[in-house]
Amino acid sequence: MTHEDAPQDTPAFLSKLIGPRRPRIALMGEFSAGKSTLANLMIGSDPLPVQVIATQLPPVWISYGTAPAVIVDLEGTETPCDLEALQEASPEETAYIRIQCQEDILKMCDIIDMPGISDPNMPSEVWERILPAADGVIWCSPATQAWRQSEASVWETVSEVIREHSILLLTRGDMMVSEKDRAKVLKRVRAETDGLFAKTLMISLTQARDAGDDAQLWDQSGAEPFVNEFLRIIGLLTDQSSDGPTDTPFQALRDESAGATSDEEPAPEDPTPEQSERIVPRRPVAKSVRARPAPRPDPEEDFSWSPKFS
Repeated sequence: MTHEDAPQDTPAFLSKLIGPRRPRIALMGEFSAGKSTLANLMIGSDPLPVQVIATQLPPVWISYGTAPAVIVDLEGTETPCDLEALQEASPEETAYIRIQCQEDILKMCDIIDMPGISDPNMPSEVWERILPAADGVIWCSPATQAWRQSEASVWETVSEVIREHSILLLTRGDMMVSEKDRAKVLKRVRAETDGLFAKTLMISLTQARDAGDDAQLWDQSGAEPFVNEFLRIIGLLTDQSSDGPTDTPFQALRDESAGATSDEEPAPEDPTPEQSERIVPRRPVAKSVRARPAPRPDPEEDFSWSPKFS
């Protein structure tokens, strides 16, 4: 997938994002909507050091590879950084923080974890300037206060091309009193956002996180429909970047034994049958990670391990 020619008013760092690449999915929503929990659930681990609070950072761009973390400024200049010192990056002067790790989902796409749109300590320009780099968005909105006017106002500014590859994910589904209440909220939000997202779904991130091998809990959490829709969108984006039809709607990008070492990743080649593998949704597999010692504002954010899917 190749970045389109950038308009003249495009920020300098965006104009340097050229060459073959994977689809890019941004995680967005208001402050404390569950974005970091979702990122950890999808990736299967927390790529940040235990003492770093993601909500205090500029956008964090996570991709597959083993290269050291870098801070990318507004001119596109990369500065190697110590993961332990990420919070020293100035949001006003930083385009994004680039982190690489070797998790399965990152062979399919890059994930950009955005700051909360309503964070009073984070200027909106911090996330607005990087949004054009995304191909799709997963917008997190707490089911108990779903789809506020402030969220709708921001989403109105997002291009239709991004909208058609985006999911509205109502988090904290377990906080609703009954199934009837959940259905009522979903019906209202779907009516209010008709045509603005590819799909509107509800999930309990805590239940999905804790499901382990419990298929019933995984299904009750609402995670399975989300996984399927996410993979469908990644499949569309991947197919759009290919030269012709393929036997499978989306393929795992070739496993790079040494990992990617730069922003300009090699283009995925058509794999041979021996090299390819079909990506299918699956229930999570527990993976031990350390808990962050400082509690987060979102009760869903504090946990000692997270599952992953691919």
